[in-house]
Amino acid sequence: MESLTQTLSDLPLGPLRYFERIGSTNDEAARWADSGAPDLALVVANEQTAGRGRLNRRWYTPPDAALAFSLVLKNSRLQDEILTGLSRLTALGALAVCDTFQDLFGLDAQIKWPNDVLVDQKKLAGILVEAHWQGEQLLAAILGIGINVAPPSLPAPQDLLYPATCVEDCLISMQSAILKADRLVLLHDILKRLLYWRPKLASQEFLNEWESRLAFKDQWVQVWLEAGEQPVENARGFIEGKVLGLTPRGSLELRDRSGQEFDLPMGEIRLRLQEKPSE
Repeated sequence: MESLTQTLSDLPLGPLRYFERIGSTNDEAARWADSGAPDLALVVANEQTAGRGRLNRRWYTPPDAALAFSLVLKNSRLQDEILTGLSRLTALGALAVCDTFQDLFGLDAQIKWPNDVLVDQKKLAGILVEAHWQGEQLLAAILGIGINVAPPSLPAPQDLLYPATCVEDCLISMQSAILKADRLVLLHDILKRLLYWRPKLASQEFLNEWESRLAFKDQWVQVWLEAGEQPVENARGFIEGKVLGLTPRGSLELRDRSGQEFDLPMGEIRLRLQEKPSE
């Protein structure tokens, strides 16, 4: 705890809670927000036993091998941001992670819309933003980030829903002079970049930078809409489109094979690169 506090001492954060083992940092941050946690209060864990991603999928966080933390966000504009969707807040975390990977390790990271960070088309990190309400009053947004750092952080192959990798495997693959990733340094630099981008959240600069990191640009993808969304009008159960970029609201913009353009708001969506064109 002392080394963690010292590492983050130059950043204008709120109070810090560290856990060797916890269920979920997002859940702990939400409970803390309920009891008055201020803006930028931070929860960090060495191990999560009930970590989760979107759609309540399990996020694997074994001890000493991954980075898992959640940040409490509160400000006067937060409710307006939430009402226009969680996409920019999710991108805030993803962009901070991508910038850090590039600057620290030279890794070319991309954002798989809406909330994953990829290197070489393998998942390296995930972002989970949850709006936390008390009745009709928005208390906070909880921004959670999980990163696979060392090889033990990777789930067993049979448990993977999408190809995954970790920071240290990526460094070995690129024959980097750096082969070990310091989790404290990684945490510090992600938070530093998150604080840099946060005031720019509504700016065109932020949108442009987000779009520049977008995975699968100009490539064909398949999209499945999960339960609760509009049904897919397609006998194969998915829709196809070429990724064009982002709309000003942070929706993913695509073009179908007839040339018609459409966009996907962030929701219960699964997106995969289409490896072979459909007939």
